[in-house]
Amino acid sequence: MEPYILTIDMSGLPQAWVELQEAITYHAKGMVAWSLGEQVCSFRGGWRRDGTRSQIDTKSIIAIRGSSNGARLLGQSPGLSNPLLFSRDRQLCAYCGQRFPLKELSRDHVVPVSRGGRNTWTNVVTACRSCNTCKSNRLPEEAGMSLLYVPYSPNRYEHFILRNRRILADQMQYLMSGVPRNSRLHD
Repeated sequence: MEPYILTIDMSGLPQAWVELQEAITYHAKGMVAWSLGEQVCSFRGGWRRDGTRSQIDTKSIIAIRGSSNGARLLGQSPGLSNPLLFSRDRQLCAYCGQRFPLKELSRDHVVPVSRGGRNTWTNVVTACRSCNTCKSNRLPEEAGMSLLYVPYSPNRYEHFILRNRRILADQMQYLMSGVPRNSRLHD
């Protein structure tokens, strides 16, 4: 399996996971301003007039020239989805504390939507189906169920970690440098 390349903007903010071919294309078009990490691929092209063969190398992290959405994107919360939520919460039920397979998990709204709760990162937790059914349309206190952890909105760096299962060590080190100390990713 080929690794994904992490693209960042000129300020160092993660932008996208791209396949090797796309990273090589960025290099060929002269769009890579700088790169970090280990070299992950060498692409050999055609023969030059002087008899040497062209070659493009790419590292695991590349900064794309002209992209600088940093200030605007840094404070944005990533889109909420069950796979990202379950990954954020490490597949642990917020009520019983047990780890479950994905198919046995559900999204629980701490303050139910029918009672004014919103579908936001800070109002949802991972729950096993049994606990979610038991809590029903009540607040945790009303159901006699305590939250074992506090829901939070992952930042952009955490989001990139949560989205990819094949992160190289140097990419993980780079991304973890932007993860707040109180994140569950540090556990």
